Amino acid sequence: MKFVTKRIHAFLDYPVAIALIVLPYVLGLGDSSSLALNLSVAIGIAAFALTLLTDHHLGVLRVISYKIHLIVDFLVAVVFILAPFIFSFEGIDAYYYWVNGAAVFIVVSLHKPEQVVS
Repeated sequence: MKFVTKRIHAFLDYPVAIALIVLPYVLGLGDSSSLALNLSVAIGIAAFALTLLTDHHLGVLRVISYKIHLIVDFLVAVVFILAPFIFSFEGIDAYYYWVNGAAVFIVVSLHKPEQVVS
């Protein structure tokens, strides 16, 4: 059952981007590697910019198609899931990336294709 519409996704994007910037500090990420903190912040800033540039009702410049946005989100999920293995994150650092990667993957997987009205 796919229920995440383009509108719902747009409303999720800004808070998620801000959370990716703020939560690493709140949770004290970086014990196993300072990259655990910095990677999330960098991806959060990039996600915020992507949202500003995406062609949906909350996009400001709307120069990136929503399809490309979803592809980037999928790639972020993959990076988040693999990062703990590649960069040897441990403990909360690893769990943070695995949970976020799974969440992003689920949201992208539950994306409801748009109906074309003619």
